Amino acid sequence: MIDVQGHRGCRGILPENTIPAFKKAIELGVTTLELDLAVSKDHQLVVSHEPFMNHEISIGPNGEEITEENEKSFNLYQMNYKEIKRFDVGMKKHLRFPNQQKIKAHKPLLSEIFDLAEDETDETILYNIEIKSHPTYDGIFTPKVEEFTKLLINLIRERNLEDRVTVQSFDIRALEITHQMNPKLSTALLVEDNENIDLKLSALSFKPSIISPYYGLLSEKKVELLQDERLQVIPWTANDTTTMKTLLKFKVDGIITDYPDRLINLLENEITDNAF
Repeated sequence: MIDVQGHRGCRGILPENTIPAFKKAIELGVTTLELDLAVSKDHQLVVSHEPFMNHEISIGPNGEEITEENEKSFNLYQMNYKEIKRFDVGMKKHLRFPNQQKIKAHKPLLSEIFDLAEDETDETILYNIEIKSHPTYDGIFTPKVEEFTKLLINLIRERNLEDRVTVQSFDIRALEITHQMNPKLSTALLVEDNENIDLKLSALSFKPSIISPYYGLLSEKKVELLQDERLQVIPWTANDTTTMKTLLKFKVDGIITDYPDRLINLLENEITDNAF
């Protein structure tokens, strides 16, 4: 069974990393909610792709424009969550996702997403949670990576979700700390489009559960070789049906997509006509 991962909820359909997007992804039938984390000044885990108010999606509390030039001045790590919640991240027209439904929304806490998803799915949904750490962010846009990781691992443990959460990151340090804190937790190594899968894997001191490269780095043979190493292969972020069909033919273990509805429709067609 293919793991259908709704990227940032379902970014192609509803504003990314918001409660409406995660609720819609669940309604569509995803198996996994994929999301990103930042940290507020008061040490709350905030669901956000950037540790600042991205100009593409954010509007200030009084309707003021946030620009590419000033977006990093709205540093989440320098704001308490009460302040962060005042920014709208659902009404601004997204130029890269023109068909995205506009709806008033704020950046939620990870705990809120857990509450929503556990209730909506009767405690069956999976989570793929990215620690958005980077050496240049440490102590400026995020806590030091040790503290950042510990906040997440502690919340996962408090919620008894160890069996249904994967911790993912591009940052080797975050995965190493996760593995040290709880070696039984599923981990996913993210690989950028300009990186080498094998070189990045070799930088880890342990074997992750999942390798999640940019989809363009994969071939049918590469997927087979990685799976022979007992790695699940779940690429990001495939949005058009042609790419999805190719990846399905490669027999990947899952696909991260902004359009889980498209992937689910493909999989339903596969069942009826053996298209793949």
